[in-house]
Amino acid sequence: MCDKLYLLNGIVYIVSDHPSAIPDLRFIYSTGAYIEEGNPSPDSRLPTSEDIQVISTKTAARLFGTGAHVIDGVSFLVNDPPHITHYYHWAAELWFGFWRTYTSLDLVISAEGNSTLPPARRILFRHLDNHHWRDYASMNQWVLRSSFPSAVMEFKDGWFDRAEMGRAFVFERVIVADRSSAMLSYNYARYQRTAGAPNALPGGMNWWQPIRNNVVQFAGLHSETGGGTTKTPVITYISRQKWGRRMLIPEHHDRLVKALYKLRDDYGYEVNVVNAESMSRKDQIRLAARTTIMMGVHGNGLTSLLWMKPNPRSTVMEFFYPQGFAHDYEYTTRALGMVHYGFWDAEHFTSPSLPIPRYVDGFQGNEIPINADAVVNLCIHRLSLEEEVDD
Repeated sequence: MCDKLYLLNGIVYIVSDHPSAIPDLRFIYSTGAYIEEGNPSPDSRLPTSEDIQVISTKTAARLFGTGAHVIDGVSFLVNDPPHITHYYHWAAELWFGFWRTYTSLDLVISAEGNSTLPPARRILFRHLDNHHWRDYASMNQWVLRSSFPSAVMEFKDGWFDRAEMGRAFVFERVIVADRSSAMLSYNYARYQRTAGAPNALPGGMNWWQPIRNNVVQFAGLHSETGGGTTKTPVITYISRQKWGRRMLIPEHHDRLVKALYKLRDDYGYEVNVVNAESMSRKDQIRLAARTTIMMGVHGNGLTSLLWMKPNPRSTVMEFFYPQGFAHDYEYTTRALGMVHYGFWDAEHFTSPSLPIPRYVDGFQGNEIPINADAVVNLCIHRLSLEEEVDD
């Protein structure tokens, strides 16, 4: 995040007469080169003087002449290669990281989501065109348009327009997302999530509520939906059994569904067994906003946990193939102040006793086991917190 970041001929300039106070530029900006899985080629992504420079005020006066044209308000700048045509990467990494960084400037956001921070005025994509940011489920645009209804989008052709003009521009305030730079951070090494990098910044407990509330209200619900511990708990199992990849053993799925419905009949809980791909965007968000316990196999459907309302009972249960683990939804859940449990069949684990991330054989397969009794017993335990809180 930077106030007064300059742009000339496509090069980003940080103006300072104290260059030693500026972090190493590789932690700020990169070339934006594509990151290949299994072949990270970090050297090709290190920034050069054609990408970013730190210059003195004297040099700035010489380069920029009479001044720079102001790009006013708050801008979100994405210096990443195309990779965000995916609900999780857009909402739970890019948007999550932007907002976590920005809200380090407001540590007293209320539980109702009230903040003194003005909304982002624009989001700019350095390497992306208008055809490569939407996801297959059309959730990315819903999140953007509901979070900041007035925000405009600019893409790489707009960046080239400014570069070709030979005139200096200055961002009034800009937050930069750079995947390559974030991957060099300590928190990325811990969680393998670029959104983890801003977690080193100060932050209030309600930092996500302005975004969550805007999205939930856009779906037609009150922002307080899902709050409190006295209402009927809502358990939502997001099934992947029609997806064709990363699915439960069919018999285990059937036993889980039967056990959840028995839980409903015995305790009066609301139970929903859904296929996200069969639901409208609005219905997905409305259900997530009401949900107390969300569960499912590791996958994109769990991104809806973003719209849950954190309270003492809020829980996410994620099913993995035994010995496999990824931080994606675990980190996201915990960063929102909720509790996450991973399952290996009948065994479950939670922070701080987490396994090492590992994509074992079977991780992506369709023979993932789950012990229905273990899941139901943990649901009962988590929902019994109602009595403890109310007492």
